[in-house]
Amino acid sequence: MEFAPVRWGVLSTADIGLKKVIPAMLVSNLSRVDAIASRSSGTAREAAAQLGLEKAYGSYEDLLADPEIEAVYIPLPNHLHREWTIKAAEAGKHVLCEKPLAISSADAREMVAACEGSGVQLMEAFMYRLHPMWRKAVQLIEDGAIGEVRAVQIVFSYFNDDPSNIRNIPEFGGGALFDIGCYAVSVARMIFASEPTTIKASIERDQRFGTDVLASVLLDFAGRHASFVCSTLLEENQRVEIYGSDGRILVEIPFNIPPDRPTRVLQLSGGEPPVAPGMVVHELAPANSYTVQADVFSRSVRTGIPVPIAPHDSVAGIEVIEQIFASARV
Repeated sequence: MEFAPVRWGVLSTADIGLKKVIPAMLVSNLSRVDAIASRSSGTAREAAAQLGLEKAYGSYEDLLADPEIEAVYIPLPNHLHREWTIKAAEAGKHVLCEKPLAISSADAREMVAACEGSGVQLMEAFMYRLHPMWRKAVQLIEDGAIGEVRAVQIVFSYFNDDPSNIRNIPEFGGGALFDIGCYAVSVARMIFASEPTTIKASIERDQRFGTDVLASVLLDFAGRHASFVCSTLLEENQRVEIYGSDGRILVEIPFNIPPDRPTRVLQLSGGEPPVAPGMVVHELAPANSYTVQADVFSRSVRTGIPVPIAPHDSVAGIEVIEQIFASARV
């Protein structure tokens, strides 16, 4: 089905937008980024010139008032997601919002209700779920390639001790769980296609920042386990290992997936584990998660089909994060 590209605006000149998401959207055949907004008109003009965008606005309100803009991408700090998603919905704009969708499930439910009430699409930007590498991994699981999946282990970490960085400011929704632990929660719920029945967690908070900087979590899905460690004060690393009764799957770079080189899903079983297990390498052609994300969202805008990451699924993920925090306080 052919249709005109969706005309996009971007609320914020955040690095993730300027360096990753917008450049990827600009090569999408289904999306057209026309405008960017900042609280500073000079900053907006500079960003627009850098990216070759037609319009620059010195306020988010001005961009939302542009009748030609159909959809907005929101990479604002976490604590601003609710406010500007609701304002965008009220302006009749479809919304692609950076993860986490909100910093509370109550806020997330308000956002979903606002978008449903205005008849616009809303999707949380968990771009990794849409990449061919993860589609292959999920297909292998569904096809029974490793038997019954009973356990998942996830690691996601980086080192950032800059007190001025928004990831280290509690009132901005900073901390390891909201920034990267949300990926672990998302992938566990995706693999088991259900919600955890029991949650146990231990969380270490930084005395300087007050944010959670190390979390170790066990999610029990009715006898199937997902365990993960996430941290903002460890060596940079990420990996997902999925264990089944007949083998295991290793996803080497599960979240920050390289856009410019092939990716691999390793299927291991038999042999003489762990010394020499049998291995099948599933190599996927290069793909940019952010371009794929723009494509699928724009297609939903044009056709009206539901977005692949349902808003109510995002609310449920935030509820799990809230339960993790509650478990660690017990």
